[in-house]
This record gives sequence, structure tokens and C-alpha cells, in this order.
Amino acid sequence: MDGTTAQDVDRELVEAATRVARERCRGDNHTVAAAGRGADGRIVTAVNAYHFTGGPCAELVLIGAAAAQGVYELGTVVAVGDRERGVIPPCGRCRQVMLDYFPGVRVIVGGGDALRAVPIAELLPETYVWADHQLDAE
Repeated sequence: MDGTTAQDVDRELVEAATRVARERCRGDNHTVAAAGRGADGRIVTAVNAYHFTGGPCAELVLIGAAAAQGVYELGTVVAVGDRERGVIPPCGRCRQVMLDYFPGVRVIVGGGDALRAVPIAELLPETYVWADHQLDAE
């Protein structure tokens, strides 16, 4: 554990994702909402776009929505399920993408009183980092 306490969890971010999940997630196409806080403090939200061909998760839509709004660095991300499922952890693909885009991002996981913000690398230990292939060999 990295010493993060429940007080360190960005409750405003969790509330934003929960609100979007309640208000915008309808039917089988949109079942998860995500919220991220940019380095400038802004909160960006998004929902998944489920499709049987593998539509993007809410966290991936969030990355694109953030960039479209000029937020290029996310410090914290959280995903919340519809139907009051609460905070849900990112899937493996989203963990890898978040690590590659924002290696310092913290992800809110857990439930109820056990919410905590953890570094993305803690959720995906000993992983391949996509940017490694771009390093100049010296």
C-alpha cells in the first residue's frame, strides 16, 4: 500500500462520475461513466460506448474527451457503473492505455469506505511500457 488514505480520495471526482452514470447511462450501450481531473483542476466526464465489436470503455472515451477539451494531463481517474454499482476498477486494456498516456495518473478503486487512489503502475505491475520502444538507443 502506498499510504493513501480515504481522505486522499477525490470525492468530487467520484460524485461527478456517479452523477453522469445516473443521468446519462441508459440501456446496454452506455453502462459506465468515467471522470478525470486535469492538471489544471478541471473535471472531464465520459461514458462508454458498448458495442459487440469491442466499443471503447468509459476511461478510453475520457482520454479522447479530455484532449478535445484541451486537457492533456489527467492526474486522477475514476469509473462508476450504472444502476448504482459504484466505483469499478479499470479493465486490463484501460490500465495499459492509462499507463502509456499518463504514467503518473492515480486511479480510484475500491468501494464504500474502502475507496483509495492508487498509482496506475500499482494496478499493472511489471508491465511493458509502450513508450519504451521510442527511446533512442545510445
